[in-house]
Amino acid sequence: MNSAENNTHGSRDGAGWSAVTSIPLSEEGTDNGQSIGALVRDATTHLSTLVRSELELAKAELAGEVKKGVKGSVYFVLALTVLGFSTFFLFFTAAEGLAQLGLWRWAAFGIVFLAMLLVAGLFALMGYLRVRKIRAPKRTIATLKDTKQLTKRKHDGDKASA
Repeated sequence: MNSAENNTHGSRDGAGWSAVTSIPLSEEGTDNGQSIGALVRDATTHLSTLVRSELELAKAELAGEVKKGVKGSVYFVLALTVLGFSTFFLFFTAAEGLAQLGLWRWAAFGIVFLAMLLVAGLFALMGYLRVRKIRAPKRTIATLKDTKQLTKRKHDGDKASA
């Protein structure tokens, strides 16, 4: 099979796609006089299969993009690491500069250290204030409870009709 044929049969760049369950339009051996309940049950089953298939497709497409994002983020982490280590030299230079202004060397380094503590404390306070504002997703919890109740009622209704 050549690459043009390979691309028309569901694979791209040599990576095969997983099989997705198909949705039959009608079952074999069924008569046309199905009850409305059976039609609704079939429609619900087909819709469920369709939703699951769409989710599988989304997972397959997003998996590759997530891998690319993770590989790219490694470089950002490395850049931040180098930046973090290089700030040591910035603070060392600031302390030496203060010492050149006539301060004792130990006092210059102490001043720079206290300034670093002040900035770290400010960032910690800002982080605490942001985290304190985090709330539970109330709307999502409410809709999940509603869905649970609807599913329970539908399940109880199916038992009663059986």
